[in-house]
Amino acid sequence: MRKPENILAVLALLVGFALAAPAAQEQGERWLHIRVDDSEGKGEKVRINLPLALAEKILPAVRTAELREGRLRIGRPGIREVDIRAVVEALKTTRDGEFLTVESEKENVRVAKQSGYLIAQVRGADKNVDVQVPMRVVEALLDTDDPNELNVAAALRALAAHGDIVIVDVRDRKESVRVWVDSRSTQD
Repeated sequence: MRKPENILAVLALLVGFALAAPAAQEQGERWLHIRVDDSEGKGEKVRINLPLALAEKILPAVRTAELREGRLRIGRPGIREVDIRAVVEALKTTRDGEFLTVESEKENVRVAKQSGYLIAQVRGADKNVDVQVPMRVVEALLDTDDPNELNVAAALRALAAHGDIVIVDVRDRKESVRVWVDSRSTQD
């Protein structure tokens, strides 16, 4: 279900969480929640509840080929040919609107900017995907001098300053994934 290096990164985050959780709870911080339910196969379930401030502090301890010092390398072919910063700047300064819609027999796709959020939705017979990212978080991701990396630590800080939000909600026949931020330490 998951790559070994991803599991190691999650374990590193959880160990750090276990060590620092009492201090994080005292500060009344914002929490990042991730819930994954696999309804096929072994029926695996993953639950992560992590204070955003703690995630930001632990992030530099994760060192993979793609993730170092809180920055994620995105230098894949095709990405380098697009100036993502120019695209985000254009999105930031344009008014709200629906930028892309694709309707087909299998699924409908919508990409829009609405009330300070970048929104992507996919509706299909087998799956529904909703992604909602505050533009301030998108801007924070790009707060780096290297055009081939994303500043994940800055994005976590921007999320911590934001209110409650469901960032990702994916549901299909096999799996459901939900990522959200709120002020609670549990997923109740």
